[in-house]
Amino acid sequence: MFPTVREVLALDPVRHGGPRVVAGEAGLDRLVRWVHAAEVPDIAALLSGGELVLTTGIGLPADDAGLRAFIDELADAGVSGLLVELGRRYRGAVPRSMVVAAERCGLPLVELHRVTPFVPITEAVHALIVDAQLTELRATEEIHQRFTELSVEGAEPAEVVRQAAELAGCPVVLENLSRQVLGYATAGQNAELLLRGWEQHSRRIRQTGRTAYDPDAGWLVTMVGARGQDWGRLLLRWPGDLSTGAGTPPTRLTILLERAASTLALGRLIRRDAEGLERQIHRNLLTALLDHARPVDEVALRARALGVPLDRRHLVGVVVRYRADDPGASAVGQARLRDLAEAVSQALRDAGLTGLSSTLDDQAVGVLLALRGAAEEEPALTAFATALDRVREGGDAVAGGRDGPGTASGGRDDPATGVRTPAPRPGGVIVAAGSGVGTLREARRSLIEARQVADAARRGRRDLKVFRLPQVGLAGLLHLLRDEPRLQTFVERELGPLLAYDAEHPREQLLGTLRAYLENGRNKSAAAAAAHLSRPAFYERLARIGRILGVDLDSVDDCLSLHVALLALDAVRDG
Repeated sequence: MFPTVREVLALDPVRHGGPRVVAGEAGLDRLVRWVHAAEVPDIAALLSGGELVLTTGIGLPADDAGLRAFIDELADAGVSGLLVELGRRYRGAVPRSMVVAAERCGLPLVELHRVTPFVPITEAVHALIVDAQLTELRATEEIHQRFTELSVEGAEPAEVVRQAAELAGCPVVLENLSRQVLGYATAGQNAELLLRGWEQHSRRIRQTGRTAYDPDAGWLVTMVGARGQDWGRLLLRWPGDLSTGAGTPPTRLTILLERAASTLALGRLIRRDAEGLERQIHRNLLTALLDHARPVDEVALRARALGVPLDRRHLVGVVVRYRADDPGASAVGQARLRDLAEAVSQALRDAGLTGLSSTLDDQAVGVLLALRGAAEEEPALTAFATALDRVREGGDAVAGGRDGPGTASGGRDDPATGVRTPAPRPGGVIVAAGSGVGTLREARRSLIEARQVADAARRGRRDLKVFRLPQVGLAGLLHLLRDEPRLQTFVERELGPLLAYDAEHPREQLLGTLRAYLENGRNKSAAAAAAHLSRPAFYERLARIGRILGVDLDSVDDCLSLHVALLALDAVRDG
Protein backbone atom coordinates (compact mmCIF):
# COMPACT_ATOMS: atom_id res chain seq x y z
CA MET A 1 0.00 0.00 0.00
CA PHE A 2 1.41 3.41 -0.99
CA PRO A 3 1.61 6.19 1.63
CA THR A 4 -1.00 8.93 1.64
CA VAL A 5 -0.41 12.67 1.47
CA ARG A 6 -1.37 12.85 5.13
CA GLU A 7 1.28 10.25 6.02
CA VAL A 8 3.90 12.12 3.98
CA LEU A 9 3.17 15.35 5.88
CA ALA A 10 3.87 13.48 9.12
CA LEU A 11 7.42 12.52 8.04
CA ASP A 12 10.22 14.29 9.90
CA PRO A 13 11.82 15.94 6.81
CA VAL A 14 8.43 17.45 5.90
CA ARG A 15 7.54 18.46 9.45
CA HIS A 16 10.89 20.27 9.60
CA GLY A 17 9.57 22.58 6.87
CA GLY A 18 6.54 23.67 8.93
CA PRO A 19 3.82 22.40 6.55
CA ARG A 20 0.41 24.06 6.44
CA VAL A 21 -2.46 22.80 4.32
CA VAL A 22 -4.13 25.76 2.62
CA ALA A 23 -6.42 23.95 0.14
CA GLY A 24 -7.78 20.51 -0.76
CA GLU A 25 -7.73 19.12 2.77
CA ALA A 26 -10.36 16.56 1.76
CA GLY A 27 -7.79 14.95 -0.56
CA LEU A 28 -5.12 14.29 2.06
CA ASP A 29 -5.85 10.55 1.93
CA ARG A 30 -4.81 10.31 -1.70
CA LEU A 31 -2.07 7.77 -2.32
CA VAL A 32 1.42 8.99 -3.23
CA ARG A 33 2.99 6.80 -5.88
CA TRP A 34 6.12 8.92 -6.37
CA VAL A 35 7.70 12.30 -5.50
CA HIS A 36 8.68 14.73 -8.25
CA ALA A 37 10.48 18.05 -7.84
CA ALA A 38 9.70 20.57 -10.60
CA GLU A 39 10.34 24.24 -11.36
CA VAL A 40 8.73 24.51 -14.80
CA PRO A 41 5.09 25.44 -15.49
CA ASP A 42 4.42 22.66 -18.02
CA ILE A 43 5.47 19.76 -15.77
CA ALA A 44 1.99 18.19 -15.95
CA ALA A 45 2.75 16.74 -19.38
CA LEU A 46 5.51 14.61 -17.82
CA LEU A 47 3.38 13.17 -15.02
CA SER A 48 1.27 9.98 -15.05
CA GLY A 49 -0.74 10.39 -11.84
CA GLY A 50 -0.17 9.74 -8.16
CA GLU A 51 2.87 12.02 -7.86
CA LEU A 52 3.50 14.47 -5.04
CA VAL A 53 4.98 17.57 -6.69
CA LEU A 54 7.58 19.69 -4.82
CA THR A 55 8.40 23.22 -5.99
CA THR A 56 9.79 26.56 -4.82
CA GLY A 57 7.63 28.37 -7.39
CA ILE A 58 10.52 30.18 -9.08
CA GLY A 59 9.49 28.91 -12.51
CA LEU A 60 5.74 29.33 -12.16
CA PRO A 61 3.74 31.92 -14.13
CA ALA A 62 3.56 35.42 -12.69
CA ASP A 63 -0.08 36.06 -13.55
CA ASP A 64 -3.16 34.60 -11.86
CA ALA A 65 -4.48 33.05 -15.05
CA GLY A 66 -1.22 31.17 -15.55
CA LEU A 67 -1.25 29.94 -11.95
CA ARG A 68 -4.84 28.73 -12.29
CA ALA A 69 -3.93 26.89 -15.49
CA PHE A 70 -0.94 25.32 -13.73
CA ILE A 71 -3.15 23.99 -10.91
CA ASP A 72 -5.79 22.74 -13.36
CA GLU A 73 -3.19 20.85 -15.39
CA LEU A 74 -1.80 19.18 -12.25
CA ALA A 75 -5.30 18.15 -11.20
CA ASP A 76 -6.03 16.77 -14.67
CA ALA A 77 -2.79 14.77 -14.54
CA GLY A 78 -4.00 13.13 -11.32
CA VAL A 79 -1.23 14.29 -9.02
CA SER A 80 -1.70 13.57 -5.32
CA GLY A 81 -0.70 16.99 -4.04
CA LEU A 82 1.50 20.08 -4.40
CA LEU A 83 4.04 21.25 -1.80
CA VAL A 84 5.35 24.81 -2.23
CA GLU A 85 8.40 25.99 -0.28
CA LEU A 86 8.03 29.65 0.70
CA GLY A 87 10.89 32.11 0.72
CA ARG A 88 12.36 31.97 -2.76
CA ARG A 89 9.43 33.08 -4.91
CA TYR A 90 6.58 33.56 -2.48
CA ARG A 91 6.98 35.16 0.92
CA GLY A 92 4.47 34.51 3.67
CA ALA A 93 1.90 32.68 1.53
CA VAL A 94 1.19 31.36 -1.93
CA PRO A 95 -0.96 33.54 -4.22
CA ARG A 96 -4.67 33.54 -3.48
CA SER A 97 -5.46 32.44 -7.03
CA MET A 98 -3.54 29.19 -6.47
CA VAL A 99 -5.44 28.49 -3.25
CA VAL A 100 -8.83 29.07 -4.88
CA ALA A 101 -7.95 26.93 -7.91
CA ALA A 102 -6.60 24.09 -5.77
CA GLU A 103 -9.68 24.11 -3.53
CA ARG A 104 -11.93 24.04 -6.58
CA CYS A 105 -10.06 21.02 -7.98
CA GLY A 106 -9.78 19.26 -4.62
CA LEU A 107 -5.99 19.24 -4.97
CA PRO A 108 -4.10 19.30 -1.65
CA LEU A 109 -1.94 22.45 -1.60
CA VAL A 110 0.63 22.66 1.19
CA GLU A 111 2.90 25.55 2.16
CA LEU A 112 6.34 24.85 3.67
CA HIS A 113 7.16 27.86 5.82
CA ARG A 114 10.80 27.00 6.38
CA VAL A 115 13.53 26.31 3.85
CA THR A 116 13.48 22.57 3.34
CA PRO A 117 15.86 20.44 1.25
CA PHE A 118 13.80 18.37 -1.15
CA VAL A 119 16.24 15.44 -1.22
CA PRO A 120 15.49 14.22 2.35
CA ILE A 121 11.76 14.44 1.60
CA THR A 122 12.20 12.45 -1.60
CA GLU A 123 14.33 9.82 0.14
CA ALA A 124 11.89 9.42 3.03
CA VAL A 125 8.83 9.08 0.79
CA HIS A 126 10.56 6.73 -1.62
CA ALA A 127 11.65 4.55 1.30
CA LEU A 128 7.98 4.22 2.30
CA ILE A 129 7.03 3.39 -1.28
CA VAL A 130 9.74 0.76 -1.63
CA ASP A 131 8.71 -0.79 1.68
CA ALA A 132 5.11 -0.88 0.49
CA GLN A 133 6.12 -2.50 -2.78
CA LEU A 134 8.26 -5.03 -0.93
CA THR A 135 5.32 -5.84 1.35
CA GLU A 136 3.12 -6.24 -1.71
CA LEU A 137 5.70 -8.54 -3.28
CA ARG A 138 5.91 -10.68 -0.16
CA ALA A 139 2.13 -10.87 0.02
CA THR A 140 1.99 -11.92 -3.63
CA GLU A 141 4.61 -14.59 -2.99
CA GLU A 142 2.59 -15.91 -0.06
CA ILE A 143 -0.52 -16.00 -2.26
CA HIS A 144 1.23 -18.04 -4.94
CA GLN A 145 2.75 -20.39 -2.38
CA ARG A 146 -0.54 -20.92 -0.55
CA PHE A 147 -2.55 -21.69 -3.66
CA THR A 148 0.18 -23.87 -5.13
CA GLU A 149 -0.02 -26.00 -1.99
CA LEU A 150 -3.80 -26.15 -2.28
CA SER A 151 -3.52 -27.26 -5.92
CA VAL A 152 -1.01 -29.98 -5.08
CA GLU A 153 -3.12 -31.20 -2.17
CA GLY A 154 -6.26 -31.29 -4.30
CA ALA A 155 -8.10 -29.07 -1.82
CA GLU A 156 -11.89 -28.95 -1.93
CA PRO A 157 -13.46 -25.75 -3.32
CA ALA A 158 -14.71 -24.79 0.14
CA GLU A 159 -11.13 -24.80 1.44
CA VAL A 160 -9.88 -22.72 -1.49
CA VAL A 161 -12.59 -20.13 -0.87
CA ARG A 162 -11.84 -20.10 2.86
CA GLN A 163 -8.13 -19.56 2.27
CA ALA A 164 -8.84 -16.76 -0.20
CA ALA A 165 -11.03 -14.96 2.33
CA GLU A 166 -8.43 -15.46 5.04
CA LEU A 167 -5.62 -13.99 2.92
CA ALA A 168 -7.76 -11.10 1.71
CA GLY A 169 -9.48 -10.35 4.99
CA CYS A 170 -12.65 -9.90 2.92
CA PRO A 171 -15.71 -12.06 2.17
CA VAL A 172 -15.36 -14.35 -0.86
CA VAL A 173 -18.20 -16.08 -2.73
CA LEU A 174 -18.03 -18.82 -5.38
CA GLU A 175 -21.08 -19.08 -7.63
CA ASN A 176 -22.04 -21.00 -10.74
CA LEU A 177 -23.17 -19.36 -13.97
CA SER A 178 -26.78 -19.45 -12.74
CA ARG A 179 -25.74 -17.23 -9.81
CA GLN A 180 -26.22 -20.01 -7.26
CA VAL A 181 -23.73 -20.00 -4.40
CA LEU A 182 -21.39 -22.99 -4.41
CA GLY A 183 -19.29 -21.83 -1.48
CA TYR A 184 -18.50 -18.79 0.59
CA ALA A 185 -16.39 -17.51 3.45
CA THR A 186 -17.50 -14.44 5.36
CA ALA A 187 -14.18 -13.27 6.88
CA GLY A 188 -16.06 -12.52 10.07
CA GLN A 189 -19.01 -10.73 8.50
CA ASN A 190 -22.67 -11.70 8.81
CA ALA A 191 -23.41 -14.56 6.40
CA GLU A 192 -27.14 -13.88 6.34
CA LEU A 193 -26.61 -10.30 5.21
CA LEU A 194 -23.92 -11.32 2.75
CA LEU A 195 -26.08 -13.89 0.93
CA ARG A 196 -29.54 -12.37 1.27
CA GLY A 197 -31.13 -12.14 -2.18
CA TRP A 198 -27.85 -13.29 -3.67
CA GLU A 199 -28.98 -14.12 -7.20
CA GLN A 200 -30.57 -10.72 -7.78
CA HIS A 201 -27.64 -8.95 -6.14
CA SER A 202 -25.10 -10.90 -8.20
CA ARG A 203 -26.83 -10.09 -11.47
CA ARG A 204 -26.49 -6.38 -10.71
CA ILE A 205 -22.70 -6.63 -10.42
CA ARG A 206 -21.15 -5.32 -13.64
CA GLN A 207 -18.19 -7.20 -15.08
CA THR A 208 -16.48 -5.58 -18.05
CA GLY A 209 -13.65 -8.08 -18.46
CA ARG A 210 -12.51 -11.46 -17.26
CA THR A 211 -11.47 -9.79 -14.02
CA ALA A 212 -13.13 -6.52 -13.11
CA TYR A 213 -14.14 -4.35 -10.19
CA ASP A 214 -17.58 -2.79 -9.85
CA PRO A 215 -17.16 0.23 -7.56
CA ASP A 216 -20.91 0.75 -7.23
CA ALA A 217 -21.50 -2.79 -5.98
CA GLY A 218 -18.15 -3.04 -4.18
CA TRP A 219 -17.26 -6.46 -5.63
CA LEU A 220 -14.11 -7.63 -7.39
CA VAL A 221 -15.07 -10.41 -9.81
CA THR A 222 -13.20 -12.96 -11.91
CA MET A 223 -14.35 -15.86 -14.06
CA VAL A 224 -13.58 -19.45 -13.08
CA GLY A 225 -12.87 -22.01 -15.78
CA ALA A 226 -10.25 -23.44 -18.10
CA ARG A 227 -9.82 -24.35 -21.74
CA GLY A 228 -12.45 -21.85 -22.74
CA GLN A 229 -15.08 -23.50 -20.55
CA ASP A 230 -16.09 -21.11 -17.77
CA TRP A 231 -18.33 -22.65 -15.13
CA GLY A 232 -18.53 -20.02 -12.41
CA ARG A 233 -17.44 -16.71 -10.92
CA LEU A 234 -15.37 -15.90 -7.86
CA LEU A 235 -16.28 -12.66 -6.11
CA LEU A 236 -14.45 -10.72 -3.41
CA ARG A 237 -16.22 -8.05 -1.39
CA TRP A 238 -14.14 -4.85 -1.35
CA PRO A 239 -16.23 -1.72 -0.76
CA GLY A 240 -13.16 0.52 -0.90
CA ASP A 241 -10.50 1.54 1.57
CA LEU A 242 -12.29 3.76 4.04
CA SER A 243 -9.01 4.87 5.62
CA THR A 244 -7.46 6.10 2.39
CA GLY A 245 -10.43 6.66 0.14
CA ALA A 246 -8.85 4.41 -2.49
CA GLY A 247 -11.44 3.60 -5.14
CA THR A 248 -9.89 0.48 -6.66
CA PRO A 249 -8.72 -2.73 -4.97
CA PRO A 250 -4.98 -3.13 -4.48
CA THR A 251 -3.16 -5.26 -7.02
CA ARG A 252 -2.58 -7.89 -4.35
CA LEU A 253 -6.32 -8.64 -4.12
CA THR A 254 -6.65 -8.96 -7.88
CA ILE A 255 -3.73 -11.40 -7.96
CA LEU A 256 -5.22 -13.30 -5.03
CA LEU A 257 -8.64 -13.64 -6.64
CA GLU A 258 -7.25 -14.75 -10.00
CA ARG A 259 -4.91 -17.25 -8.34
CA ALA A 260 -7.78 -18.69 -6.31
CA ALA A 261 -9.88 -18.97 -9.48
CA SER A 262 -7.04 -20.81 -11.22
CA THR A 263 -6.79 -23.24 -8.30
CA LEU A 264 -10.52 -23.90 -8.46
CA ALA A 265 -10.39 -24.44 -12.22
CA LEU A 266 -7.43 -26.80 -11.93
CA GLY A 267 -9.16 -28.77 -9.20
CA ARG A 268 -12.23 -29.13 -11.39
CA LEU A 269 -10.13 -30.43 -14.28
CA ILE A 270 -8.47 -32.97 -12.00
CA ARG A 271 -11.86 -34.11 -10.71
CA ARG A 272 -13.62 -33.99 -14.07
CA ASP A 273 -14.27 -37.73 -13.92
CA ALA A 274 -15.66 -37.42 -10.42
CA GLU A 275 -18.91 -35.91 -9.26
CA GLY A 276 -19.83 -32.37 -10.26
CA LEU A 277 -19.12 -29.44 -8.00
CA GLU A 278 -22.79 -28.92 -7.17
CA ARG A 279 -23.03 -32.59 -6.21
CA GLN A 280 -20.02 -32.17 -3.93
CA ILE A 281 -21.77 -29.31 -2.17
CA HIS A 282 -24.90 -31.45 -1.80
CA ARG A 283 -22.78 -34.25 -0.33
CA ASN A 284 -21.07 -31.89 2.09
CA LEU A 285 -24.41 -30.58 3.32
CA LEU A 286 -25.95 -34.04 3.76
CA THR A 287 -22.82 -35.23 5.53
CA ALA A 288 -22.93 -32.17 7.78
CA LEU A 289 -26.50 -33.04 8.78
CA LEU A 290 -25.70 -36.70 9.45
CA ASP A 291 -22.45 -36.06 11.31
CA HIS A 292 -23.41 -32.81 13.08
CA ALA A 293 -20.40 -31.27 11.31
CA ARG A 294 -22.06 -27.86 10.89
CA PRO A 295 -24.82 -25.96 12.70
CA VAL A 296 -28.18 -26.55 11.05
CA ASP A 297 -28.59 -22.80 10.51
CA GLU A 298 -25.42 -22.76 8.43
CA VAL A 299 -26.57 -25.81 6.46
CA ALA A 300 -29.88 -24.07 5.76
CA LEU A 301 -28.09 -20.90 4.66
CA ARG A 302 -25.74 -22.75 2.33
CA ALA A 303 -28.56 -24.83 0.87
CA ARG A 304 -30.71 -21.74 0.28
CA ALA A 305 -27.81 -20.04 -1.50
CA LEU A 306 -27.53 -23.15 -3.68
CA GLY A 307 -31.19 -22.86 -4.63
CA VAL A 308 -32.54 -25.53 -2.25
CA PRO A 309 -34.61 -23.86 0.49
CA LEU A 310 -34.88 -26.06 3.59
CA ASP A 311 -36.44 -23.56 6.00
CA ARG A 312 -40.16 -23.90 6.66
CA ARG A 313 -40.34 -27.03 4.53
CA HIS A 314 -41.62 -30.56 5.13
CA LEU A 315 -38.44 -32.64 4.90
CA VAL A 316 -38.26 -36.33 4.00
CA GLY A 317 -35.09 -38.41 4.00
CA VAL A 318 -34.81 -40.89 1.12
CA VAL A 319 -32.14 -43.52 0.45
CA VAL A 320 -31.70 -45.34 -2.86
CA ARG A 321 -29.41 -48.35 -2.85
CA TYR A 322 -28.73 -51.62 -4.62
CA ARG A 323 -30.45 -54.79 -3.52
CA ALA A 324 -28.40 -57.53 -1.87
CA ASP A 325 -28.99 -59.89 -4.79
CA ASP A 326 -28.01 -57.35 -7.41
CA PRO A 327 -24.83 -58.50 -9.23
CA GLY A 328 -21.82 -56.71 -7.86
CA ALA A 329 -23.77 -54.93 -5.15
CA SER A 330 -21.21 -55.95 -2.57
CA ALA A 331 -18.50 -53.96 -4.35
CA VAL A 332 -20.18 -51.26 -6.35
CA GLY A 333 -17.68 -49.45 -8.52
CA GLN A 334 -17.41 -45.69 -8.35
CA ALA A 335 -18.62 -45.29 -11.92
CA ARG A 336 -21.68 -47.43 -11.25
CA LEU A 337 -22.53 -45.57 -8.08
CA ARG A 338 -22.06 -42.27 -9.90
CA ASP A 339 -24.54 -43.45 -12.52
CA LEU A 340 -27.05 -44.17 -9.77
CA ALA A 341 -26.47 -40.73 -8.23
CA GLU A 342 -27.00 -39.07 -11.61
CA ALA A 343 -30.17 -41.11 -12.13
CA VAL A 344 -31.48 -39.95 -8.75
CA SER A 345 -30.70 -36.32 -9.59
CA GLN A 346 -32.41 -36.63 -12.96
CA ALA A 347 -35.44 -38.27 -11.34
CA LEU A 348 -35.73 -35.34 -8.94
CA ARG A 349 -35.69 -32.91 -11.85
CA ASP A 350 -38.15 -34.96 -13.89
CA ALA A 351 -40.54 -35.18 -10.93
CA GLY A 352 -40.26 -31.44 -10.32
CA LEU A 353 -38.95 -31.95 -6.79
CA THR A 354 -36.46 -29.89 -4.80
CA GLY A 355 -33.89 -31.38 -2.46
CA LEU A 356 -30.31 -32.28 -1.71
CA SER A 357 -28.95 -35.49 -3.21
CA SER A 358 -25.57 -37.21 -3.19
CA THR A 359 -23.85 -40.48 -2.46
CA LEU A 360 -23.81 -41.46 1.21
CA ASP A 361 -21.44 -44.42 1.10
CA ASP A 362 -20.14 -46.99 -1.38
CA GLN A 363 -23.59 -48.34 -2.18
CA ALA A 364 -26.26 -45.76 -1.41
CA VAL A 365 -27.48 -42.39 -2.61
CA GLY A 366 -29.23 -40.10 -0.15
CA VAL A 367 -31.89 -37.48 -0.81
CA LEU A 368 -33.42 -34.88 1.48
CA LEU A 369 -36.69 -33.83 -0.13
CA ALA A 370 -37.93 -30.32 0.66
CA LEU A 371 -41.72 -30.21 0.25
CA ARG A 372 -44.16 -27.40 0.91
CA GLY A 373 -46.36 -29.50 3.19
CA ALA A 374 -46.96 -32.95 4.64
CA ALA A 375 -49.80 -33.55 2.18
CA GLU A 376 -47.25 -33.66 -0.66
CA GLU A 377 -45.20 -36.45 0.94
CA GLU A 378 -46.79 -39.59 -0.52
CA PRO A 379 -47.43 -38.14 -4.01
CA ALA A 380 -43.87 -36.79 -4.12
CA LEU A 381 -42.33 -40.13 -3.13
CA THR A 382 -44.42 -41.98 -5.70
CA ALA A 383 -43.54 -39.46 -8.41
CA PHE A 384 -39.84 -39.73 -7.54
CA ALA A 385 -39.82 -43.54 -7.58
CA THR A 386 -41.70 -43.59 -10.90
CA ALA A 387 -39.32 -41.06 -12.44
CA LEU A 388 -36.33 -43.05 -11.18
CA ASP A 389 -37.68 -46.18 -12.87
CA ARG A 390 -38.02 -44.29 -16.15
CA VAL A 391 -34.55 -42.78 -15.90
CA ARG A 392 -32.91 -46.11 -15.12
CA GLU A 393 -34.91 -47.85 -17.82
CA GLY A 394 -33.64 -45.29 -20.32
CA GLY A 395 -30.09 -45.70 -19.03
CA ASP A 396 -30.30 -49.47 -19.36
CA ALA A 397 -31.61 -49.05 -22.90
CA VAL A 398 -28.62 -46.95 -23.88
CA ALA A 399 -26.26 -49.41 -22.23
CA GLY A 400 -27.93 -52.27 -24.09
CA GLY A 401 -27.49 -50.46 -27.36
CA ARG A 402 -23.77 -50.14 -26.73
CA ASP A 403 -23.38 -53.84 -26.01
CA GLY A 404 -24.61 -54.99 -29.37
CA PRO A 405 -27.62 -55.07 -31.65
CA GLY A 406 -30.58 -53.57 -29.88
CA THR A 407 -33.27 -50.97 -29.95
CA ALA A 408 -33.84 -47.63 -28.40
CA SER A 409 -36.11 -49.26 -25.87
CA GLY A 410 -33.43 -51.65 -24.71
CA GLY A 411 -34.68 -54.69 -26.66
CA ARG A 412 -32.34 -56.99 -28.52
CA ASP A 413 -32.71 -58.76 -31.87
CA ASP A 414 -31.54 -62.36 -31.97
CA PRO A 415 -29.04 -62.55 -34.88
CA ALA A 416 -30.23 -66.05 -35.83
CA THR A 417 -34.01 -65.69 -35.60
CA GLY A 418 -34.52 -61.95 -35.84
CA VAL A 419 -36.89 -62.21 -32.89
CA ARG A 420 -36.75 -59.22 -30.58
CA THR A 421 -36.33 -59.95 -26.90
CA PRO A 422 -37.46 -57.00 -24.77
CA ALA A 423 -35.03 -55.66 -22.22
CA PRO A 424 -35.86 -56.46 -18.61
CA ARG A 425 -37.38 -53.74 -16.46
CA PRO A 426 -34.80 -51.93 -14.39
CA GLY A 427 -34.40 -53.60 -11.04
CA GLY A 428 -31.80 -54.11 -8.42
CA VAL A 429 -32.44 -50.92 -6.46
CA ILE A 430 -34.81 -50.03 -3.69
CA VAL A 431 -36.15 -46.67 -2.60
CA ALA A 432 -36.60 -46.22 1.14
CA ALA A 433 -38.05 -43.18 2.90
CA GLY A 434 -37.92 -42.04 6.50
CA SER A 435 -40.66 -40.28 8.39
CA GLY A 436 -41.35 -36.71 7.31
CA VAL A 437 -40.23 -33.96 9.70
CA GLY A 438 -41.07 -30.30 10.06
CA THR A 439 -37.67 -28.79 10.88
CA LEU A 440 -34.13 -29.13 9.61
CA ARG A 441 -32.97 -30.12 13.09
CA GLU A 442 -35.05 -33.30 12.74
CA ALA A 443 -33.87 -34.08 9.21
CA ARG A 444 -31.02 -36.24 10.49
CA ARG A 445 -33.54 -38.60 12.09
CA SER A 446 -35.44 -38.95 8.81
CA LEU A 447 -32.25 -39.66 6.85
CA ILE A 448 -31.03 -42.23 9.38
CA GLU A 449 -34.42 -43.95 9.38
CA ALA A 450 -34.40 -44.07 5.57
CA ARG A 451 -30.94 -45.62 5.59
CA GLN A 452 -32.01 -48.23 8.15
CA VAL A 453 -35.17 -49.06 6.21
CA ALA A 454 -33.12 -49.44 3.02
CA ASP A 455 -30.65 -51.74 4.78
CA ALA A 456 -33.50 -53.86 6.07
CA ALA A 457 -35.57 -53.88 2.88
CA ARG A 458 -32.71 -54.93 0.64
CA ARG A 459 -32.67 -58.31 2.40
CA GLY A 460 -36.36 -58.92 1.80
CA ARG A 461 -38.22 -60.21 -1.21
CA ARG A 462 -40.97 -57.62 -1.40
CA ASP A 463 -41.07 -55.36 -4.43
CA LEU A 464 -42.47 -51.96 -3.52
CA LYS A 465 -42.05 -48.57 -5.16
CA VAL A 466 -41.11 -47.00 -1.82
CA PHE A 467 -40.28 -48.81 1.40
CA ARG A 468 -41.32 -47.26 4.71
CA LEU A 469 -40.61 -48.45 8.24
CA PRO A 470 -43.93 -50.34 8.72
CA GLN A 471 -43.23 -52.36 5.56
CA VAL A 472 -39.90 -53.95 6.39
CA GLY A 473 -41.45 -56.79 8.49
CA LEU A 474 -39.84 -58.79 11.26
CA ALA A 475 -36.60 -59.37 9.36
CA GLY A 476 -36.35 -55.65 8.74
CA LEU A 477 -37.05 -54.82 12.36
CA LEU A 478 -34.36 -57.21 13.51
CA HIS A 479 -31.98 -55.70 10.99
CA LEU A 480 -32.61 -52.26 12.48
CA LEU A 481 -31.87 -53.68 15.94
CA ARG A 482 -28.80 -55.67 14.90
CA ASP A 483 -26.43 -53.51 16.96
CA GLU A 484 -28.58 -53.79 20.08
CA PRO A 485 -26.65 -55.79 22.72
CA ARG A 486 -29.86 -57.33 24.09
CA LEU A 487 -30.69 -58.77 20.67
CA GLN A 488 -27.22 -60.24 20.37
CA THR A 489 -27.56 -61.71 23.85
CA PHE A 490 -30.87 -63.28 22.81
CA VAL A 491 -29.22 -64.90 19.77
CA GLU A 492 -26.43 -66.33 21.90
CA ARG A 493 -28.87 -67.64 24.48
CA GLU A 494 -31.06 -69.36 21.89
CA LEU A 495 -28.45 -70.58 19.39
CA GLY A 496 -25.08 -70.31 21.13
CA PRO A 497 -24.70 -74.04 21.99
CA LEU A 498 -25.61 -75.06 18.44
CA LEU A 499 -23.18 -72.55 16.93
CA ALA A 500 -20.45 -73.86 19.22
CA TYR A 501 -21.23 -77.44 18.19
CA ASP A 502 -21.03 -76.55 14.48
CA ALA A 503 -17.70 -74.83 15.09
CA GLU A 504 -16.33 -78.09 16.51
CA HIS A 505 -18.01 -80.28 13.86
CA PRO A 506 -17.79 -78.24 10.62
CA ARG A 507 -18.87 -81.18 8.45
CA GLU A 508 -22.29 -81.49 10.08
CA GLN A 509 -23.57 -77.87 10.21
CA LEU A 510 -26.70 -78.55 12.22
CA LEU A 511 -27.70 -74.88 11.97
CA GLY A 512 -28.60 -75.48 8.32
CA THR A 513 -30.77 -78.42 9.34
CA LEU A 514 -32.62 -76.28 11.87
CA ARG A 515 -33.09 -73.52 9.29
CA ALA A 516 -34.57 -75.95 6.75
CA TYR A 517 -36.96 -77.33 9.38
CA LEU A 518 -38.22 -73.89 10.45
CA GLU A 519 -38.41 -72.37 6.96
CA ASN A 520 -40.55 -75.30 5.79
CA GLY A 521 -43.13 -74.74 8.49
CA ARG A 522 -41.89 -77.67 10.64
CA ASN A 523 -42.85 -80.07 7.83
CA LYS A 524 -40.19 -82.73 8.36
CA SER A 525 -40.61 -84.44 5.00
CA ALA A 526 -40.36 -81.18 3.05
CA ALA A 527 -37.46 -80.02 5.21
CA ALA A 528 -35.57 -83.30 4.68
CA ALA A 529 -35.98 -82.93 0.93
CA ALA A 530 -34.82 -79.30 1.07
CA ALA A 531 -31.76 -80.36 3.09
CA HIS A 532 -31.04 -83.23 0.66
CA LEU A 533 -31.14 -85.78 3.49
CA SER A 534 -33.02 -88.98 4.01
CA ARG A 535 -35.84 -88.69 6.49
CA PRO A 536 -34.19 -90.98 9.10
CA ALA A 537 -30.96 -88.98 8.90
CA PHE A 538 -32.90 -85.73 9.12
CA TYR A 539 -34.93 -86.95 12.11
CA GLU A 540 -31.73 -88.00 13.88
CA ARG A 541 -30.26 -84.54 13.33
CA LEU A 542 -33.38 -82.87 14.70
CA ALA A 543 -33.17 -85.02 17.81
CA ARG A 544 -29.52 -84.06 18.27
CA ILE A 545 -30.39 -80.34 17.86
CA GLY A 546 -33.08 -80.71 20.52
CA ARG A 547 -30.59 -82.24 22.94
CA ILE A 548 -27.91 -79.61 22.26
CA LEU A 549 -30.30 -76.69 22.71
CA GLY A 550 -32.49 -78.29 25.36
CA VAL A 551 -35.70 -77.52 23.45
CA ASP A 552 -38.71 -79.39 22.12
CA LEU A 553 -38.80 -78.96 18.34
CA ASP A 554 -42.45 -80.00 18.31
CA SER A 555 -43.30 -77.01 20.51
CA VAL A 556 -44.68 -73.99 18.63
CA ASP A 557 -43.30 -71.57 21.23
CA ASP A 558 -39.81 -73.07 21.17
CA CYS A 559 -39.72 -73.10 17.37
CA LEU A 560 -41.00 -69.51 17.17
CA SER A 561 -38.24 -68.37 19.51
CA LEU A 562 -35.62 -70.26 17.49
CA HIS A 563 -36.92 -68.86 14.20
CA VAL A 564 -36.69 -65.29 15.50
CA ALA A 565 -33.18 -66.04 16.76
CA LEU A 566 -32.19 -67.31 13.30
CA LEU A 567 -33.52 -64.15 11.64
CA ALA A 568 -31.70 -62.05 14.24
CA LEU A 569 -28.49 -64.00 13.60
CA ASP A 570 -28.80 -63.25 9.89
CA ALA A 571 -29.33 -59.57 10.66
CA VAL A 572 -26.29 -59.44 12.97
CA ARG A 573 -24.09 -61.21 10.44
CA ASP A 574 -25.29 -58.99 7.59
CA GLY A 575 -24.51 -55.88 9.61
